Amino acid sequence: MDKRFDVVVIGGGPAGSTVAALVAEQGFRTLLLEREPTPAFKVGESLMPATYWTFKRLGVLDRLGASAFVRKHSVQFFGGSGKASAPFYFSENDPRDCSVTWQVLRSEFDRLLLDNARDKGAEIVQGAMVLDVLFDGERATGVRARLPDKQVVEIEASVTVDASGQSALIARRLRVKATEPTLKKASVFTHFRGGVRDDGIDEGATLILHTQNKDSWFWYIPLPDDRVSVGVVGDLDYLLQSRKGLDDDEIFAEELAKCLPMQERLAPARQLFPAKVTKDFSYRADRIAGDGWVLVGDAFGFLDPVYSSGVLLALQSGEMAADTICAALRDGDTSADRLGAFGPEFTRGMEAVRKLVYAFYTRDFSFARFLKAHPHCKQGIVDILSGNLTADSVGEVFQPMGEMCELPEDMEL
Repeated sequence: MDKRFDVVVIGGGPAGSTVAALVAEQGFRTLLLEREPTPAFKVGESLMPATYWTFKRLGVLDRLGASAFVRKHSVQFFGGSGKASAPFYFSENDPRDCSVTWQVLRSEFDRLLLDNARDKGAEIVQGAMVLDVLFDGERATGVRARLPDKQVVEIEASVTVDASGQSALIARRLRVKATEPTLKKASVFTHFRGGVRDDGIDEGATLILHTQNKDSWFWYIPLPDDRVSVGVVGDLDYLLQSRKGLDDDEIFAEELAKCLPMQERLAPARQLFPAKVTKDFSYRADRIAGDGWVLVGDAFGFLDPVYSSGVLLALQSGEMAADTICAALRDGDTSADRLGAFGPEFTRGMEAVRKLVYAFYTRDFSFARFLKAHPHCKQGIVDILSGNLTADSVGEVFQPMGEMCELPEDMEL
């Protein structure tokens, strides 16, 4: 393998694959190093409609359309009483094809995007562990990696892209990552086969269901092959720390007993594997780029999973970073200012989702009451749920919302 590239990408998730595909397509020598030998099981299975535009640019819409992935037309919320809101249909916001998206098996979805990056000309090495990011002073100069044959090599690159997910290699090394103390959550999740689905276009809807005491909430995501992804999310202390001695399935069962609508949907279903746990700490780095390096996807920041924004933010950051990197390489300027030029626009959209997360976790806040009091804000809410995060309507939401719940200040880069 060559030891010199224009761009080296650490990680083969959606953010890394997007960067690699778009940079390689512009003729730059691109290497992507992915730790797993094959794409692995992950949560983060529900896509927002605005992912359509990155998929279109990547040229993968036909592959997605031909897949068995379930079509998603809407999202619906259930209160602690079990009462459901009216579904938020994305097509009411925009009747075009872009308002229908997918519920995906991440192993298959990630493989599709990796294959596309390879087709665009990126060199892909799976089963390669990045051991360190190399620096000359404050400038990143490449990586040290263990290849699948166990050989350890140093690879030079003009730009190093950290798409390592929650490993966040560069942010941890430079100590620029901060966790949000009020959003320390955990989730317990599994898959079932045979869960109840609604009819027609509601069959593939993402459902968000509060438990009776609103100390936790469930997601319900229909998947191919009659599968459904189900997980419960709550404060770390409530969900895990207070239940020492219980296994993950017992914790899941205790929370399921507090959510009647979910019990009804899972009554005829069979669990496919033991429940798993992840700690969903929300965090963000205070820099998105430096001399010779860029952060994308979860390597830059992670938001609570409630609105399924993770893959959208990964794709959008990857796309925006790729454009910035290509322009910087053409001009021979890979400074922090140049590589981080996309940061303010990207983080503006991320902040909109973050504020909506805070509203969701405010115990006495109700979206139904909010929209009844401020019906002009419905467009902005649907735009956020669709992933149109920089639409003008989004900016109209948070002043009136801030009168009904406490919202965080914007985090600046």
